Parts: sequence; C-alpha cells; structure tokens
Amino acid sequence: MTKTISDSTLDALREIDSATISNAIEMFKVRGLTEGYASMELRCRFPELPPLIGYDVTCIADSTSPKPAGPNKLAELFDAVAAAPKPVVVAIQHAGPDRMLSCFAGDVVCSCLQKLGCVGIVTDGGVRDIAGIQRRAPGFQVFTPGTVVSHGSATILEVGATLSICGLAVRPGDLLHGDESGLLTVPPDIVEQLAEKAKQVHEKERKIFEFLKSDSFGLEELKVRLSH
Repeated sequence: MTKTISDSTLDALREIDSATISNAIEMFKVRGLTEGYASMELRCRFPELPPLIGYDVTCIADSTSPKPAGPNKLAELFDAVAAAPKPVVVAIQHAGPDRMLSCFAGDVVCSCLQKLGCVGIVTDGGVRDIAGIQRRAPGFQVFTPGTVVSHGSATILEVGATLSICGLAVRPGDLLHGDESGLLTVPPDIVEQLAEKAKQVHEKERKIFEFLKSDSFGLEELKVRLSH
C-alpha cells in the first residue's frame, strides 16, 4: 500500500534537484550506493520543468508485435491513475520484439493522463509528439530513452506490475523523483526527513565552493575536505 506523504513534504522535495535528493538518501544508509536510480539511457525530455515527483502507477505495454499478446487495458490504466494518490507518475515497461521501435505515448495520451492527475510518464520505450505534449499538456514531464514517430500496435498488457526501467526497479506506489540529472526512487521511511538532510548536503557543498574561491585554497586541504 502506498504511504501517502504530506503536501508540504512533496512541495519541499519538488524544490530540490534530484542529485541532491540522491546525496541526501545516501546519508540514511538505507540502500546500496549503486541502487535506486535509472541508467543514463533514460533521458528527461523537458529539463526546464521543476523536478518531477509523484507516486507511480505501473504498467507493461507492447507496441511492436503485429498482434499483441492480449486485450488493450488502457481503460484499466486510466482507472488506476484516477484512483491513485496524487500526484501520479505512470511508469511503462516495454514488452515485445523490438524496444527500439516501441512507442507508448504522445500528446493525446499524455493530455488524458494529465487530466486524471498524472504529472509525467517514465518508460524504457519510446514516445512521440514531444512538441505537442509541451503545447497541449504544459508542465507534463516525460522520461524516455528516445522518440519514435509511429505508435505501432500500442497495447497496455498489464497494470500494477513490478517493473525494471533502465536498471531502476519500480514497484506500484513507489515515490519517484527526477530531473535533468536522472530518475530515482525515494525510500518511504525517510522521505519526511529528506528535505532537512538536503539542506546539510547544500551546506557542505557551499563550504567546498567557498574554499575553492578563497585565498586559503590549497591542494592538501582540498584532499582532506573531499575525503570526509
């Protein structure tokens, strides 16, 4: 079951870049240093937007099989988005013979999802209509490895599955955070404390940057500061 988080906490985390969120999570030692984030293959399509944050609704889709392996469950996905805690991020994992030709969303689907309370999609497959998404669903974020001009035989096969999106394990109800640096999951047990830890990350970095500009800068001192 999704752990709902206060609006004030979500608002605070939306003001923090994802790299700082990652550093703050590390301070709690709740997961390995190489866990909880997507690979460089996953790209943020609208880096000018504020960081994406939301609870995920997951699905598996196929757009490259001539005859998809089941009925289209798009209506079931819409029902899940409408019923889920807000804000929602829809996570879509590719299934089918050719991921490089896959395409799961465009301006129509993204506009419909936004109307239901979704703030973005993340997928290891393709999307299209990037300019149309910007125009018709302003503020809607998209994470995808690339774009594909045709929707093919796009079919939602399963809703509510555990996924792997570009190396990131994603379970239904996970809290996702992402910006131009990438996408990560936020462990629910520490989320209320993350904003305060992020302040500590910023303060530590501020002191390093000030030191780099100061007359007291020295190589040996730099080594000491970065070793802690």
